[in-house]
Amino acid sequence: MASTYTPLGVELMATGENAGTWGTKTNTGLQIIEQFSGGYLSQALNTTGATTLAVSDGAATDANQVGHRILNFTAALAGNVTVTIPLDVQTFYIIKNSTTNSYSVEFKYVSGSGSSVTWASGDRGTKIVYATANDGTNPDIVDAGFGTGDVTLTGTQTLTNKTLTAPKIGTSILDTGGNELFLLTATGSAVNELTYANAAASGAPSFTATGGDTNIGITLAAKGTGVIQLTSSMNPTISTTGKAMILGF
Repeated sequence: MASTYTPLGVELMATGENAGTWGTKTNTGLQIIEQFSGGYLSQALNTTGATTLAVSDGAATDANQVGHRILNFTAALAGNVTVTIPLDVQTFYIIKNSTTNSYSVEFKYVSGSGSSVTWASGDRGTKIVYATANDGTNPDIVDAGFGTGDVTLTGTQTLTNKTLTAPKIGTSILDTGGNELFLLTATGSAVNELTYANAAASGAPSFTATGGDTNIGITLAAKGTGVIQLTSSMNPTISTTGKAMILGF
């Protein structure tokens, strides 16, 4: 009886076969196991269409592409692409999408209608996915969820219901369109600041000068010939040496 192979390429030797070569073949099998326990492969994808990750039976080399735990996809994409694995592969992968250009990358079985995992256009994140081999015809590939919605150093995420305690913001706060909303200037020896407070029903929110000094003013400066405009249904008290336009009294 001839040897058979696992879906990840490990040789299963038949009784009485490979006399005198068991040591070499066993060592190769252990190396393959080491690869899919923690091996790394940088895989260049086809720039369009599909890239099929190959199984190389009995080979502890990069040619056994499916037998690596960590995959790093690279390519300057020219269209949306897919990356496929054989239907009987059952394992999990840590996959980094390092492709360039704004196209999506889908990771799926080579055929069938099972689920797949997709990096949307512009997503350069890392995903943990597992290939279930849960059906002979339509197996599923599933995103384990780690990294989905997580904050990463280079990713773009929308934070919802997160509490930020004393965050350090660089030079600006942008709106949802990426346009400047507030510009921030840091003073290295700063001891004074503005405190914003909201208010309960019938109360007035406030901007207050606070900090280490006792007497602290607040400066509002218009740009060029622009004016400072205050709109109110009540008469405010204003002290200013610049221009002021009071509307709505």
